[in-house]
Amino acid sequence: MTTPTRAGRSVPVPLLLTIALLSAVSPLSTDLYLAAFPTILAELHTTATGVQLTLTAFLVGVALGQLVFGPLSDRLGRVRPLLVGSVVCVAASALTAVAPTIGVLTAARFVQGLTGAAGMVIGRAIISDVAAGKAAARAFSLMMIVGGVAPVVAPLLGGFLVGWIGWRGIFWVVTGLVVAMLVASLMVIRETHRPEKATAGGRADLRVLASRGYLGHVVTMAAGFAALMAYISASPFVYQQMMGFGPVPYGVLFGLNAVGISTCSAVAARLTATHRVRAVLGAGLIGVSAGVAALLILVLSGAPARWYTVAIFVAVSSLGFVFGNSTALALAQARGVAGTASALMGALQFALGAVVAPLVGIAGESTALPLAVVMACAMAVSATGFAVAGRRSEMVITA
Repeated sequence: MTTPTRAGRSVPVPLLLTIALLSAVSPLSTDLYLAAFPTILAELHTTATGVQLTLTAFLVGVALGQLVFGPLSDRLGRVRPLLVGSVVCVAASALTAVAPTIGVLTAARFVQGLTGAAGMVIGRAIISDVAAGKAAARAFSLMMIVGGVAPVVAPLLGGFLVGWIGWRGIFWVVTGLVVAMLVASLMVIRETHRPEKATAGGRADLRVLASRGYLGHVVTMAAGFAALMAYISASPFVYQQMMGFGPVPYGVLFGLNAVGISTCSAVAARLTATHRVRAVLGAGLIGVSAGVAALLILVLSGAPARWYTVAIFVAVSSLGFVFGNSTALALAQARGVAGTASALMGALQFALGAVVAPLVGIAGESTALPLAVVMACAMAVSATGFAVAGRRSEMVITA
């Protein structure tokens, strides 16, 4: 049974929680096992490069999977591609936990990323199907409380688990999360898209993917995510090597930033009820840019490294105003082809994240200048996307 679009109405809580879980599985699968790299290297008799390839294969799979499942969901409906992807992802996840060689683990990780991407891309499309305007913006912001915090918390959780259950145990935890994703999808998600209607106007609808409103907000979101990934990649060196914090204080600071982005996501969801979505998004971009500018000034002036913590907190927390609102504004331009629009957004998001991760360490472990420069460049691109989208795109989401 197909559920019609309901502009202005809130997304039901069970559906929102399920979609949040779908969005969190891939980032958890990305970062949860990072602390286990040394033990994987030793047990599977491989090299550091070989272990790193398991992460690269997963990220490539996630990027490609979104490009596969997004358009499929526009043609076949949301439910069938989601369930097929989830079932295969369960099998691939179980294989990662029992992989006898690094080659098998790498192949399984690729398939896991490819099929796990179905939940991410289709989840965003479902929200675009069932909600419009400010209701969609609120839903995306609330979803980002889970989806945005997952990549921040996962490395810490993985560091705790690896000493307790080992790297295979971590992959069994991931398998359990994917099973939960499948069960929740079966219980909660119903078809929200009419493929026959989309096919009739599909060629015309695809033209909106080249519009300034869509592309501008996609760039805003993806570049903001790149800034977050730059922070995540550099944080162990900045907090521990440069600031001299031990594992526990590092975990506390990391957790505070996670709380910050979660709180700002929740506040953004409330603000969109009484303020223009683009105004809330613009305020978030100003906050992130101010934090990044402060970090760059502190680094260039030779200020004590521990002063960086405040600037980083402001920048990372303010991203909570950016992710949900930019996603809602982008997908509002492409409601007829939300699956394809969501796929292109997700692919660019992960591609930029993969590019910036190694850049923050190019000058070694003793300087935060690469981090500050990469974050500044990312936010310049994000702000440019916001400007390119223009105020006219607000008319679509408030209609």
